[in-house]
Amino acid sequence: MNRFYVLVLVLLNLGCDQITKEAVRQNVTKMEQIELFSGQLILTHVENTGAMLGFGAHLPKIPKLILLQVIPLAVLLLLIYLVFLKNRGKGLLAVAFAFALGGGIGNLMDRIAHGSVTDFFQIRLGMFRSGIFNMADVSLTVGLLLLFIGHYVKERKKAGKPVP
Repeated sequence: MNRFYVLVLVLLNLGCDQITKEAVRQNVTKMEQIELFSGQLILTHVENTGAMLGFGAHLPKIPKLILLQVIPLAVLLLLIYLVFLKNRGKGLLAVAFAFALGGGIGNLMDRIAHGSVTDFFQIRLGMFRSGIFNMADVSLTVGLLLLFIGHYVKERKKAGKPVP
């Protein structure tokens, strides 16, 4: 895939993330719950000072900085190097990396600029209730799923098996 298209996908993911977070910061009071779609989707403004589901929120300052900013920055720089400089991302892999980069950059920007990540979506399906997440988390999840799908397809083809 052309690097330009990968860059466009990264910027679309990042833009969607940052626009939705800013809209929530400006229009939803912290901890306010707005039920949408008969309560299946809940909009809640939470500032998460940790990682997923608040992991690491209570760590001391230096380990928290390393875990939530330095390591993610190193991983993002490695992905940028592989995708844009080494041109390792092709096809589905490039799309997966673009989603992961957009989401990762979005959350890292929040941590650096605000000291926390703005989360706001929660899904309720019957008794199941998800953690609170944001569009960057969706991008990261989609990127990871695409990596798994790409690996699965590659292994099936390598083994001479049909891809369902």
